[in-house]
Amino acid sequence: MTRIPSSPPTIAPLPPATARPLWSVMIPVYNCGQFLKETLKSVLAQALPEEQMQIEVVDDASSDIDVAALVHQVGKGRIHYFRQPQNMGSLRNFETCLNRSRGQLVHLLHGDDTVAPGYYRQIGQLFTQYPQAGAAFCRYQCIDEAGEKVYEKTPEQPYDGLLDNWLLRIGTRQQIQYVAMTVRREVYEKLGSFYGITYGEDWEMWVRIARHYPVAYTPQILAFYREHSISISGNKFLNGEHLQDLAQAMEMIQEHLPEEQKRQILKESRQYYAGYGLQVAHKLWDQLHNQQVVQAQIKQAFLLYKSPRLYLTSLKLKAILTLHKVWNRVSP
Repeated sequence: MTRIPSSPPTIAPLPPATARPLWSVMIPVYNCGQFLKETLKSVLAQALPEEQMQIEVVDDASSDIDVAALVHQVGKGRIHYFRQPQNMGSLRNFETCLNRSRGQLVHLLHGDDTVAPGYYRQIGQLFTQYPQAGAAFCRYQCIDEAGEKVYEKTPEQPYDGLLDNWLLRIGTRQQIQYVAMTVRREVYEKLGSFYGITYGEDWEMWVRIARHYPVAYTPQILAFYREHSISISGNKFLNGEHLQDLAQAMEMIQEHLPEEQKRQILKESRQYYAGYGLQVAHKLWDQLHNQQVVQAQIKQAFLLYKSPRLYLTSLKLKAILTLHKVWNRVSP
C-alpha cells in the first residue's frame, strides 16, 4: 500500500445494524504529544455522552510519548484508542479515521488543534437547519505553540447560513483548516478520502465537496488551528515543497470547476500563492536567517506565477540577503 494514494481511497458504508452516534470526533495523531492533552480536554469539555459522540485517537505509530497512556489518563475510558501497526503517513491515517468512524457527522480533529466550547452544538445546529448541507464549518483562529493568537481568519459572511458561490470561492483559494470543518460521513462514502499530496490535500477535498453539496457556515470563532515548526506543513515550508504541493492541488481542483471559469481561477490561484510564497520567504528569513530556505521559496514562487510586482518584491528580499552577506563579511 502506497503512503500517498493516487486516487481517493474508498470509505466503506457501515453495516445497517451499526449503532450510530450523531458525532464521530476522530483524532489523527503523530508525534504531537506536547499538545494532545489540551486537544482531548477541549473535546471532553463539551460533555456529550458516548451514545451521542464517538471520540477516538488514531495514532500513526508515534514515538514521542506513550499516546495510549495519555489517552487513558485524560479520557478515563471515554476516549477510544487505535494504534497503526507501523507509520502509515498522514493520508492513510486520515483514511483509517474515516473508516473507523461510526457517527453521522465526522470531525477530523488533529492532535495539536483545539475546539472552543459550543463547537459541536453550533455546527450540529447548522446541519439541522440546513439538512441539504454536505459539510459545515466555522471561522477559526490560528495560534502558536504557546497557544497565543497569531491571527483570526476573516469571515466568509457575517451570518450563519449556506455559502453562496462557494465552489468558485474555495476553488480559488484555501479558506478552511481541518479543525473548523465537519463533514457528513455519507459524503466521504460517496466522494472518498484524501489523496495525492500531503499539503493542500484538504483544499482539494473541500472543493470536491463544494462541487457536489451545499456548505454551511458560521462566523463564530469556535476552532483553534495550531501553527508550529514540527508539523508536516512546518517541515515542508523549509524547502518550498508546500508551494509544489499547492501547484499540484490547483491542477487537481481544475476537474471540479466549471469549464468556462477554470482557467481564470487557476491564474488567480497561481498569482495569489506566488505572492504568499514570497510572504513566507520574508517570515522564514526573520525567523531563521537561512538564505537557502529563502531562495527555495523564491524559486518555487516564480514557478507558480511571474509578474512585475512579484519581481519587485523578490528584488527587495534578495537585497536583504545581499546586505546580510556583506555585513557578515565585514563585521569583526
